[in-house]
Amino acid sequence: MSSVTSSLHAHSSKSLSALKLKLQHYDNLAIAISGGVDSTTLAAVAHEVLGEGALMVHAVSPAVPPEATERVRQCALRYGWNLKVVDANEFSDSQYRQNPVDRCYYCKSSLYRRISEVWKGTVASGANLDDLGDYRPGLMAASEKQVIHPLIEAAIDKATVRRIASALGLETVADLPAQPCLSSRIETGIAIDAGDLVFVHKVETLLKEHLGAGDIRCRITAAGVRIEVASQLQEKSTEAWTQVCEQVSQVISEDGRVLAGFTQYERGSAFLTAGLFSPIVS
Repeated sequence: MSSVTSSLHAHSSKSLSALKLKLQHYDNLAIAISGGVDSTTLAAVAHEVLGEGALMVHAVSPAVPPEATERVRQCALRYGWNLKVVDANEFSDSQYRQNPVDRCYYCKSSLYRRISEVWKGTVASGANLDDLGDYRPGLMAASEKQVIHPLIEAAIDKATVRRIASALGLETVADLPAQPCLSSRIETGIAIDAGDLVFVHKVETLLKEHLGAGDIRCRITAAGVRIEVASQLQEKSTEAWTQVCEQVSQVISEDGRVLAGFTQYERGSAFLTAGLFSPIVS
């Protein structure tokens, strides 16, 4: 790990050391791993610190893109992780399917309940310091289940997670754009339907094939399907952007849906009523 430490600047190296110290408090630990940069990086460090004492638990669901599951499986094979794949089973909860403002609370409650069925010890999430600045009802579910957040405890934010991931050689995740679950694309109050999630993933995959990796969202709204794309992706190629707009419009029409328009992606444009909620700090 000396080579890893030397490749990090002082702040990130200190953060990594702090994270290892937090993890050393446990003889064994289950990591809820989604396949994103935060939980995957936490899993890699936990495996280094705890070895066989670290169990990575990944939950499959219609809301989880299949490539995320494949990414987790490939990491487990490459790095020798102890991996358990379970069914998230959140669709069995009618409150989750109704898609209220606190949908994530019901999703995470189901996730941690499923993990508790295969693991009786402490569970850790990949939440990072930046998550405390958003409305995150999932953190309330975590608190109720005594789930710990080692990245937050070590004062590690998203940018530092990415630097650590890169130093650890996690090339497949270090530069991944933020990727909330597919259910986050459904406007609050519109029932979560597995078919809608398949459609969302299909459209976003098409966009990524033409425009490359970046912040892309296909949102289901009361007004129709709204496509959000980061400005830098739109600027890559005017021809490619025009072509993909035409193809996406056709896919939406063929699926019997209405296009509500194309717009620029902005972080935090969740389906919530502004001012109603405060960030959860725990």
